[in-house]
Amino acid sequence: MSRTTHKHRSTYRVLSALALLTLTAGAVTACSDNDSAPEHAASSSSSATSSTSPGAGRSGVPKLHMITNDGHRLAFHVTQGNGHTIVLDSGGGEDSSQWKDLVPKLHAETGATVITYDRAGLGESDVVPGPWKVESAVSDLKSGLEQLGVTKNVTLVSHSQAGEVASYFAKDNPKMLSGAVLVDANLPPFFTDEEIPRLVAASRPQVDAAKKDPDKPENRQIISTAEGFAPAHKAFHKVTWPDAVPATVIVSEKTPLDGSPVDAQRWRDAAASFAQDGPDRTLVTAKGSSHEVPKDRPDLVLKEIEDMVATRH
Repeated sequence: MSRTTHKHRSTYRVLSALALLTLTAGAVTACSDNDSAPEHAASSSSSATSSTSPGAGRSGVPKLHMITNDGHRLAFHVTQGNGHTIVLDSGGGEDSSQWKDLVPKLHAETGATVITYDRAGLGESDVVPGPWKVESAVSDLKSGLEQLGVTKNVTLVSHSQAGEVASYFAKDNPKMLSGAVLVDANLPPFFTDEEIPRLVAASRPQVDAAKKDPDKPENRQIISTAEGFAPAHKAFHKVTWPDAVPATVIVSEKTPLDGSPVDAQRWRDAAASFAQDGPDRTLVTAKGSSHEVPKDRPDLVLKEIEDMVATRH
């Protein structure tokens, strides 16, 4: 592991170019390099319901809360703890099960309430037709946390596509967050006017293939993400992370664009740029890891979350 700090205040699944947002099976082709807290657990009776499984309610056992926002239901899994809250947000195409091995360890080591959830169209959450919109994802996350009584002292952990949700969430709700751990996450500096067309062009074959079987969940994610990709990411490029929210940035050594040295280096450079652009940001390289850092280096992810929680609490 290498670390740089700016003190100024299943089968191996990888990402295609577009699937920086949506996980798909297969190898990365990219572009040719020659191209230019416990009180939190109370649910709102009007919009949230709880489903209890055997053992739910005991310490360390997650409890399912079905949250309603904007006409659709979302599954939030709450492992009750004390004092503060860790929210784990999955990468594109992944549901809350991505974190199933990490949750009990985090709960045991930190004593925090640990929350995972399924974004719309994934896991136990309802499908929302139409293009994927980060604003809707942010609304779902905020509404779910508020209905669970979580309004402050949140450490947000975001992998891949969830980096976009985290960026907008932090910008709009900095007082809810005590810190963030961004795990090989989509970050604004990467999505330049030069890079966006490369991603769109490289992803076109996958999008066309997905449209042949649009009801398949992973294909639905690819299609919804592709709609409006360029303008959405031009806007994302301009998003500024608030100085008041400390962030640890974990970047994988191989990156999600391992098939293209040019794009892979841009991914690493974007992570470094993000870490240098504000106070209380730390850059950590996950040596030997693919984009699937939670799978390849769970020890590292666990350590960085624990360090963030310990520092902020």
